[in-house]
Amino acid sequence: MGWIAVRTCGLRVCALLIIALGAIACVDPKRIVGAEFADEVESMHAMLFRQSDAWNRGEIETFMGAYWKSPELTFSSGGETTRGWEETLARYRKRYPDRVAMGTLTFSSLETQMLGPDAAFTLGQWQLERDDPVRGNFTLVWRKIDGSWRIVHDHSSALKIP
Repeated sequence: MGWIAVRTCGLRVCALLIIALGAIACVDPKRIVGAEFADEVESMHAMLFRQSDAWNRGEIETFMGAYWKSPELTFSSGGETTRGWEETLARYRKRYPDRVAMGTLTFSSLETQMLGPDAAFTLGQWQLERDDPVRGNFTLVWRKIDGSWRIVHDHSSALKIP
């Protein structure tokens, strides 16, 4: 009877070790990479906060400085995709013609994952405080271009605040 109890206990320990090793093997590698690139992530988040500061001063062109100044930039929102930096700037100007329409922008819940040393994506939330407040989520795709992080794709969704 004692040998059976030891064998059963040994099997349980082995099973637990296999599960633990499996869990270690399945650790999200992005967390490890994220720690390695903490300064890079901090740099991208700082750029987003500079962007919101520019927006809140009414400086749409300065706000656009975080975006890749290229015809290959893409911005998706409302079921449509705008292609190109100039076209994206024109879209912002049309949609937000004055400071009242622009409101006060804040970003929150930022989660950035590194995809490699020169690529990342950020999930987050945005909110515009104004007479008819709006908020939503966004996903940004970043690339390090000529030593600087730039947004190469922005997919933003909006939800009216009741």
